Amino acid sequence: MAVKRNHPGCEVAEGKAPVRRCAERGATAATLPNMRSIRVLGVDPGLTRCGIGVVDSAGGGRLTLIEVDVLRTPSDADIGARLLALEVGFEAWIARHRPDVIAVERVFSQHNVRTVMGTAQAAAVAITCAARRGIPVALRTPSEVKAAVTGQGRAGKEQVAFMVRKLLATPGLVAPADATDALALAICEVWRGAASAKVSIALEAAERRSAVSGAAIRAGSSR
Repeated sequence: MAVKRNHPGCEVAEGKAPVRRCAERGATAATLPNMRSIRVLGVDPGLTRCGIGVVDSAGGGRLTLIEVDVLRTPSDADIGARLLALEVGFEAWIARHRPDVIAVERVFSQHNVRTVMGTAQAAAVAITCAARRGIPVALRTPSEVKAAVTGQGRAGKEQVAFMVRKLLATPGLVAPADATDALALAICEVWRGAASAKVSIALEAAERRSAVSGAAIRAGSSR
């Protein structure tokens, strides 16, 4: 299949609508005042390869892919230089896309201590960049993301990538697993955050009704 490159590491089949580099500019999703429109930047942390992607969600649950890529640092470079390179990359993406929330994969225990250390360091840089700009961060576990996107917490990377392309309506998208994992994180936060928002709104409404009712009872008893 003929393809044309839209961004390093990511391709779209020729004849398909190209990925928009940046849509109109518009908490975790659960704290946003308007859940009908949200932009999420997903980060699949890694020191050598760090997946990063932006997804928009509009009314009716429609998802739109904005941009996706993999930030890379050379394995033989100094650790300080590698983390600085990631910070520069994160800052550029945040400035360009102005996300409402940043979803980062929660680091979990692995047998390879060296790998988990690099993952944790990359995640910390992303969280720090978000905090510097006052952007809420949502931490999601791999199984949580897989369950949200595929319905199975133990789904493989190929299945996750397949569902990401399907949900974003980009069947011609060819991207590394790190990139599709980042998009899966963003999609998970859109959906899980929206569900949490509905619960929060319902609880707040119930609390307001209870407060009004209590005030009315107290007012009646004082007469």
